Amino acid sequence: MGSLFEELEAREAAARVRVEELGAELAELAGKLELAREGLERLRIARETVAEVLAEMTPERSAADAADPPIPGEWVASAYAGAERQVIGVLTVPNWQPGMGAEVLPRVYRDILEVVADAPGPVRAKQIVPRIGLPAETGKIEGTRSKLKRLVERGWLDEDNPGMFTPARRRTGRSPNSR
Repeated sequence: MGSLFEELEAREAAARVRVEELGAELAELAGKLELAREGLERLRIARETVAEVLAEMTPERSAADAADPPIPGEWVASAYAGAERQVIGVLTVPNWQPGMGAEVLPRVYRDILEVVADAPGPVRAKQIVPRIGLPAETGKIEGTRSKLKRLVERGWLDEDNPGMFTPARRRTGRSPNSR
């Protein structure tokens, strides 16, 4: 009978070692989870802060400023009151506000707005792509559709029917389709 008790003690010792290993793994994962949660919270706060700042800014940019695109990596005076920004290749589309002109938008967005404004009625992304000088390829159409949706969200355009874009009617400074 002694060998059965010895076997049970050996198995109990192995189980204890495994429990300790799993406990250490759990503690390590809990630490990683906490770090990931902190990073997520910082990103959420940054996104909300940027949204608030953009919503409060008013443009102060001349047509001459718009004609000279900044060099990536260069510090430039912002088109918005008292701010400076470093251009790193990210395009920004501010929320439309009364008195704001298309000159605050990047060139491709201004081109899209011009095509939509010149159209006799609602237009689709695939109709806009060739008019802004892009090949009518699926990727270009989808990229343009994404830009159109962004312009709708920010109050520059309206999308009364899915996929059909028109100039914004500027009710309260925001498109009814924006979030």
